[in-house]
Amino acid sequence: MTSRFIFTTQCQDQVGIVAAVATCLLDHGFFIDEAAQFGDELTGRFFMRLQIRQVDDVCNTDDFKVQFQGVADRFKMEWSLDELTTRPRVMLMVSKFDHCLSDLLYRHRIGELEADITAIVSNHETLRHLADQADIPFHHIPVTAETKPQAEAQLTALIEETRSELVVLARYMQVLSAEMCEKYSGRVINIHHSFLPSFKGAKPYHRAHDRGVKLIGATAHYVTSDLDEGPIIEQMVERVDHSDSATDLVAMGRDVEASTLARAVKMHLERRVFLNGIRTVVFW
Repeated sequence: MTSRFIFTTQCQDQVGIVAAVATCLLDHGFFIDEAAQFGDELTGRFFMRLQIRQVDDVCNTDDFKVQFQGVADRFKMEWSLDELTTRPRVMLMVSKFDHCLSDLLYRHRIGELEADITAIVSNHETLRHLADQADIPFHHIPVTAETKPQAEAQLTALIEETRSELVVLARYMQVLSAEMCEKYSGRVINIHHSFLPSFKGAKPYHRAHDRGVKLIGATAHYVTSDLDEGPIIEQMVERVDHSDSATDLVAMGRDVEASTLARAVKMHLERRVFLNGIRTVVFW
């Protein structure tokens, strides 16, 4: 049976990268099915994502990794080779709003999100029933101002214990500490209930309605210590007009939040997202 892989790499942009990568793949019996690359003139970084397959069963991926390391060292590359059948391990976190969590669980159930969900974590008991219905372990970790360090220690231990590669804040209404953001940089995705820049504070849709906005939206981004300022993965908008009430905006907002988060998670799982300083490169 043919094995398929995703190959990703990034490094400082320079002459000869594509040729060196393609030659090494060819020499080891790989065929390129899908290719995307980008050289950023602003940062001087080069990014590449390839979907490849073995031409025959005699391909030895271990031998390829050893040989390719020489190419990687030459160009000072960060790179990975992941088999398509390997399912990433994902932890979902939520508070009381269930629309994003329900949407992710549905997409996971129908096979749209190919991952193993390791746990659902919440600072409330409200949505335990969704975890029970999906037969996914539920962990209640209460958080108060006084207990936040202990709660984060418990959360960190759970991430490590479950070997979760990605943490998704599916409307988890707690701010992670700077230390935790740094520890899991590029591994925590949040959904913001605004097309950033945002109406901050409580009831953002009501404030947007008061201002007579014509577009509402949502932004999925990686979490950093700068609140809601992390590298953006995906944004979606919905057009509204003067006839829409604040309640209408809330309803539309739920839909766009769930869709935006799901798209961002899917792109991350498919290794289509690369951190590029305070921005991202996303290969569709």
